[in-house]
Amino acid sequence: MIVGHLVEERHDVRHYLQVEVQPKAHIETEATNPQANYSNCFDDDGRLKRTVVAGNFWTTSSHIITAVIGSGVLSLAWAIAQLGWVAGPTVLILFALVNLYTANLLSQCYRSGDPVTGQRNYTYMDAVKANLGGKKVIFCGLIQYLNLFGVAIGYTIAASVSMMAIKRSNCFQKSGGKDPCHMSSNGYMITFGIIEVLFSQIPDFDQVWWLSIVAAIMSFTYSTAGLGLGIGKVAGNGSFKGSLTGISIGTLTSAGTVTGTQKLWRSLQALGAIAFAYSFSIILLEIQDTIRSPPAEYKTMKKATLFSIIVTTTFYLLCGCMGYAAFGDLAPNNLLTGFGFYNPYWLIDIANAAIVVHLVGAYQVFCQPLFAFVEKWSAKKWPKSDLVTAEYEIPIPFWGVYQLNLFRLVWRTIFVVLTTLISMLLPFFNDVVGILGAMGFWPLTVYFPIEMYKAQKKIGRGTTRWLGLQILNVSCFFITLVAAIGSVAGVVLDLKTYKPFKTRY
Repeated sequence: MIVGHLVEERHDVRHYLQVEVQPKAHIETEATNPQANYSNCFDDDGRLKRTVVAGNFWTTSSHIITAVIGSGVLSLAWAIAQLGWVAGPTVLILFALVNLYTANLLSQCYRSGDPVTGQRNYTYMDAVKANLGGKKVIFCGLIQYLNLFGVAIGYTIAASVSMMAIKRSNCFQKSGGKDPCHMSSNGYMITFGIIEVLFSQIPDFDQVWWLSIVAAIMSFTYSTAGLGLGIGKVAGNGSFKGSLTGISIGTLTSAGTVTGTQKLWRSLQALGAIAFAYSFSIILLEIQDTIRSPPAEYKTMKKATLFSIIVTTTFYLLCGCMGYAAFGDLAPNNLLTGFGFYNPYWLIDIANAAIVVHLVGAYQVFCQPLFAFVEKWSAKKWPKSDLVTAEYEIPIPFWGVYQLNLFRLVWRTIFVVLTTLISMLLPFFNDVVGILGAMGFWPLTVYFPIEMYKAQKKIGRGTTRWLGLQILNVSCFFITLVAAIGSVAGVVLDLKTYKPFKTRY
């Protein structure tokens, strides 16, 4: 029988309407073991205990790798081609170091006060509210959720490009290269949207851990394939292509001849593409909230972040540099779908299928925090509405019982439909990637982590550490600014030859 359950009984809404944290004991023995008086079923905040399965080092690393190695890796060969052999790898490594440093600062903001027993901040906005407050909370929420919305659009575009690549490579093989195999991206975006409607009904972030692990494995699969294809092409060329300063003025590309102005815009856009390739800070605290303790959550997060960034940076350098070495100035926007990657076509198909599977999971990793925010707000706004708060048990053969919530079903479906429509309107992969990277890098990866850390540690104005943090803050702000300008300029150029809903590849 289908039974309705009120909001207070829902695990995910219990996340939103938290029970009071139990008073912390003051005696010495309990201070050394803050979990001593808590139930075996609940953590110190009254929520169901984070488990070993869904909240350990490996699942945390898989979440980060899934978030970091996304569609951004496919544009790195193009980005390095704009900057050259010197600036390209250097900028990529610098972005990795900045992300590692600020992610460690941010991880210490998960708890307010004491890093082990302090009050938990379940989301990025909660941490900003606890440490900074005021209008900065609204600014943070606006930037974070706009960026998550944009990531959903970017991933829809990237997935459709990979699905078309499979179709085109097979078409190319059957025709012996005689058929240009042009096709529209709209049907593929709709297909990806339908898949995401289904997966978006997973209620909570901590329940997508298995999808995240699969996605992380897929990211290594297509990155390795791209690397192998690059090595093969370099071997076929007999030498490394490219130059120390990047693409040359006067080079003829598919977009026309590169002028001095376009060289500048493309170089700035490359900064945004590299920034996007490391964009995971916007969901770092949401990932950290899934970690079990002891040890303290920030310790596990630091280890997972270090491991994940070392792994992803290694893959980025290999894929980006080898792609540039293979194609030189003509490095494609998307490493796996660009010129020359039709043989061996079966490897192209495997790599692009892995991209699609990865993006299905990455879409959920990024969008679940946005879903939770809207549902939290709605549960507080209409606590007595059955549409918003009631859940119904739907038995599913061979799987178990699914908790159906009508508001979740309707709102998440509308969200996916909207992102799919916008993707069909603006299918500019590199430009979207650059804008998203620029928009989220400085405020969410650098500014807020630094400001919260200064407030938490009470770092005095004018001290050596304060000056160092400010220099990093201001430098990254200007990088974001110029990257945004370059990416917007790219969109303006694309719009000159663009017709809505009629994009063909």
